[in-house]
Amino acid sequence: MTRPKVHVRKGDTVVVIAGKDKGKKGKVLRVIPSEQRVIVEGVNKVKRHMRPNPQLQQGGIIEKEAPLHSSNVMLVCTKCDRPTRIGRRILADGRKVRVCKKCGEVID
Repeated sequence: MTRPKVHVRKGDTVVVIAGKDKGKKGKVLRVIPSEQRVIVEGVNKVKRHMRPNPQLQQGGIIEKEAPLHSSNVMLVCTKCDRPTRIGRRILADGRKVRVCKKCGEVID
């Protein structure tokens, strides 16, 4: 069985292209490849009622980011600063890298 692929990595800057937070930019905090989901900083906030525990001294209503499906985010190129699709290229030294489809620059 093949592992599901996710086109973004932890630390990438992405823009949300669908859903209630459409148009928001943020940094990828976590990638969950088994579910094809990503958690983006400041996007898809949900409120959770938490009980006091060792990590959280005081309980209450905590606001945190929930996972988004990876198809609803688009990578923002670091060079041209635009949302873009990515391609793959094998460099002369044998490394496989991600490439911006708009400007052709290496993203990794």
